[in-house]
Amino acid sequence: MNNKSASPKAGKVIRCKAAICRIPGKPLVIEEIEVEPPKAWEIRIKILCTSLCHSDVTFWKSSTDLPKLPLPVIFGHEAVGVVESVGEYVEEVKERDLVLPIFHRDCGECRDCKSSKSNTCSKFGRGYRPNMPRDGTSRFRELKGDVIHHFLNISSFTEYSVVDITHVVKITPHIPLGIACLLSCGVSTGVGAAWKVAGVEVGSTVAIFGLGAVGLAVAEGARLNRASKIIGVDINPEKFEIGKKFGITDFINPATCGDKTVSQVIKEMTDGGADYCFECIGLTSVMNDAFNSSREGWGKTVILGVEMHGSPISLNSIEILKGRSVCGTYFGGLKPRSDIATLAQKYLDKELNLGEFITHEVSFHDINKAFDLLLEGKSLRCIIWMDKLI
Repeated sequence: MNNKSASPKAGKVIRCKAAICRIPGKPLVIEEIEVEPPKAWEIRIKILCTSLCHSDVTFWKSSTDLPKLPLPVIFGHEAVGVVESVGEYVEEVKERDLVLPIFHRDCGECRDCKSSKSNTCSKFGRGYRPNMPRDGTSRFRELKGDVIHHFLNISSFTEYSVVDITHVVKITPHIPLGIACLLSCGVSTGVGAAWKVAGVEVGSTVAIFGLGAVGLAVAEGARLNRASKIIGVDINPEKFEIGKKFGITDFINPATCGDKTVSQVIKEMTDGGADYCFECIGLTSVMNDAFNSSREGWGKTVILGVEMHGSPISLNSIEILKGRSVCGTYFGGLKPRSDIATLAQKYLDKELNLGEFITHEVSFHDINKAFDLLLEGKSLRCIIWMDKLI
């Protein structure tokens, strides 16, 4: 590299700490690893903070229904960091830029990226890839030389990571780091689903099934778009008070509906069914409940929950003929290169409430505590600081 301000580590292997999963479901182990320099179209990022998403936990549990993950692996895909060095052909970012690594690719070149119809990117094909997307190899090594695998194209549970440029978005340095971290996955997914996929409009009615971080982010997106009624559906009664912070106006606990179904209750509350329903759990039974809770004529159901068992959805075709529709979305329909900046600006303009999502903060050496908090249902998002003692 000809840049006189280039990192002294540029082009060299870096030794750093990483939280490694060696046995599914067991605590992560912090070890020293080696991180190779970026190849062409790649950047190496110094992770400043990261957070734990339900997807990390789902794969960490390693159910037999999931794609088999090669081990050992470095989890983590919500993060913010600074560019330490760049590989050949990288022009979008430079060293010291503040960036978000994003699991959802946006090359800006393929037919899908150029289309306004979706946020799909087909540059490297479809399906899950455990390592770097272009050559299928890893940039992580144990000190003895054995390979450590990547996760969701990011692997943020490490002090340094290498990411393909199609999975990186530059972000304004004016936004707090913890808030920026939220925009790299779950919160953006929920807000985007209400904003980009459903197109919630002023005065509309919304029903959200599952009030985890993604479901609450859907509520925040619906609030931002000035929906008149935002109904939260969850078996945890404590979620109503939490949900009020994000615009939830009404709450339904399925366990207390008596002889009525959830869909019947929602239809009574909305004079015939919600304009927009969102499934944020990943169960086909709940997907059916959401669909049946939508209004005849124009009701739209958006599926965000990941159904990991391959179970089909069974919908009454007559109900579809009556005008109801259903669709799914990854990353809330957002195109990272353009839409993340919009969300960041809405936060800076005090339009978007993001701070309430951060319920806990821990130091990197306490990363397993973040898993405990999420498994116990105590946290929405736990920020994991790489260099800060909490």
